Amino acid sequence: MTKIAAEPLAALRARTSAKWQTYPADVLPLFVAEMDFPLAVPVQQAIIERVLASDTGYIAGPEPVAAAFAGFAERSWGWAVDPGDVRTTTDASVAIVECLRQAVPVDGSVIITPPVYPPFYELPPEADASVVEVPLLLTGTGWQLDLPELEKAFARGADALLLCSPHNPLGLIHSADSLRVVAELSAKYGVAVISDEIHAPLAYMPGAFTPYLSVSANAREYGICVTAASKAWNIAGTKCALMVAQSDRTRLQLDSMPEEVAARTSILGLHATKAAYDDGAPWLAGVLESLDANRRLLGELLAAELPEAVYRPPAAGYLAWLDLRGLGWGDDPAAVALEQGRVALESGLKFGRRGAGFARLNFACSPEVLTEAVDRLARVRAGRQAK
Repeated sequence: MTKIAAEPLAALRARTSAKWQTYPADVLPLFVAEMDFPLAVPVQQAIIERVLASDTGYIAGPEPVAAAFAGFAERSWGWAVDPGDVRTTTDASVAIVECLRQAVPVDGSVIITPPVYPPFYELPPEADASVVEVPLLLTGTGWQLDLPELEKAFARGADALLLCSPHNPLGLIHSADSLRVVAELSAKYGVAVISDEIHAPLAYMPGAFTPYLSVSANAREYGICVTAASKAWNIAGTKCALMVAQSDRTRLQLDSMPEEVAARTSILGLHATKAAYDDGAPWLAGVLESLDANRRLLGELLAAELPEAVYRPPAAGYLAWLDLRGLGWGDDPAAVALEQGRVALESGLKFGRRGAGFARLNFACSPEVLTEAVDRLARVRAGRQAK
């Protein structure tokens, strides 16, 4: 395994993505979910080959990437996926909206579990549905789904659950047992489950992640998996997401979508995603080694320089959910971090009301950048204490 190193700041600042163009050059951008690593060579080559062949038209179908994902799912999680059950579209958000349009009636309701990825508040209304919040529980052993409250929401007539698995921003991997209970409740009340599993390849412990559709026949009957290679291989801009259905009910939902849903898939994204699933595992292993070191380094830095910050290392992904209420930086500590420390974090307020006093930090960067970011925040803390 070859550890993958982040690119130097000079190279990163030449990128034109939002991460590197949103703020001035004196700001360290640790907000949006984009990594600072170079692309996997197989992914680079796949894109370059299509461009050199002038192959930049519309996709002919999902078959190449469907077979690649099926192989990856079997190797990674022991999940058997028929490539014929895989469809594609442009990105995970579009996939979620289109799945909700099929599974939820107009003026229906969709459950989300805050604190959660900010677009989850916007995607159900885009599908003409309202949002019902069932917050996660924080217990002595960590975060978890509030299964009794979920059942109450199901019984009150919710039409769907939008599940974030692994959960952003917490890096929480839902247990197989809790997912089985969700599936049982889904079948009991006839509630659709759309499981966003975009961060699944970024689990740190092998075997820790369980695909929702793999847990039971109940899960497969009412559930659809939405996923992509975009987070794990850093290719969000190539625009290809997958939807997986494994029952007659959910296959019909995917097949009932307008043809344009699939046609929006980028041919470059399709081939980049295929390369990631087929040949990107060594690169991913090297990136995970770097990320694992960074999530531990972050804990050490915070303990030494910002002891008031509460940090639980994520089980998956490269996003840290920081409880900064102990610093006295108000409801939006990310605003203080940016204004006084020149560090861009994602505001916890975007993740729901329970995000007040919190911020999300992206540690998919070099150890040097991460160290400098925490040093800057510590200087803000020291300056405020001196006052």
